[in-house]
Amino acid sequence: MSKTIAFVGLGSMGLPMATNLVKAGYSVHGFDTRPQAMDALAAAGGMRPESLASACQHADALILMVVNAAQARTVLIEAGALAALPAGAHVCLMATCPPDEVTALEKEIRASDKRLVDCPVSGGVVGAKAATLTIMVGAPQDDFDAAAPILRTMGDKLYHCGPKVGQGAVVKAINQLLCGVHLAAAGEALALGEKAGVDVATLLKIVSGSAASSWMLKDRGPRMLMETPPVTSAVDIFVKDLGIALSAGRSAGMGLPLAAAAHQMFLAESGSGNGLADDSKVIAAYRRLNGVS
Repeated sequence: MSKTIAFVGLGSMGLPMATNLVKAGYSVHGFDTRPQAMDALAAAGGMRPESLASACQHADALILMVVNAAQARTVLIEAGALAALPAGAHVCLMATCPPDEVTALEKEIRASDKRLVDCPVSGGVVGAKAATLTIMVGAPQDDFDAAAPILRTMGDKLYHCGPKVGQGAVVKAINQLLCGVHLAAAGEALALGEKAGVDVATLLKIVSGSAASSWMLKDRGPRMLMETPPVTSAVDIFVKDLGIALSAGRSAGMGLPLAAAAHQMFLAESGSGNGLADDSKVIAAYRRLNGVS
């Protein structure tokens, strides 16, 4: 393939995503604030640019796998990536961002004669490594068609959520709303079992196999019973993502009481000093609230 890709954000998900692009035959110029991450991509066959500008100057597409919209803006505007990109290049924003901030960024990108493809992802590190991510795209049809071959290299579930930039972000916010509410509900239910003195392992087995089950209950429930579960996604991720869902609700003029309640429980756990702990530790907020040892 002849396409050259600049890839910014070689973290726990970004590095395997960029590596999958290299394996597919793309020329990938990876940039990160951590030199060791750039070295790792170079060892996998990617290119190690001297600077962000040099990574972008010949790129057909720039992929941003950063933390949030603020980081995306810093990379694009303050650090000069947008100015370095050739006219007509596509900027693929794969971070989870508030829809309003995505649409605001799109105006600046279009004004510089580039195109924004709003394409947040779901699937975590496992999906990033296996190239099985779910990718939710908001973009005009021609921009979707241009970016689709690149995106399909990183995910096997690619959806065009609408012709407007920001619609992918809305769908991702709704996905995270459900994940956060389901996770908080699982913590509440298992904490109730602990408070009532039942065998919680048995309780988990019963509800996991009944109509009460959810993917989050099955995946996070066993970790809720561990004293120190391994971290696959942090509490602070849901502080951020449920905050984005609430922002989307405000923009749509819609109240989201369940999302707000779940957000408060993640905030409480983060405020207790466990923001970097596994998100299954939201159960600890219920334990403290109800005096469960």
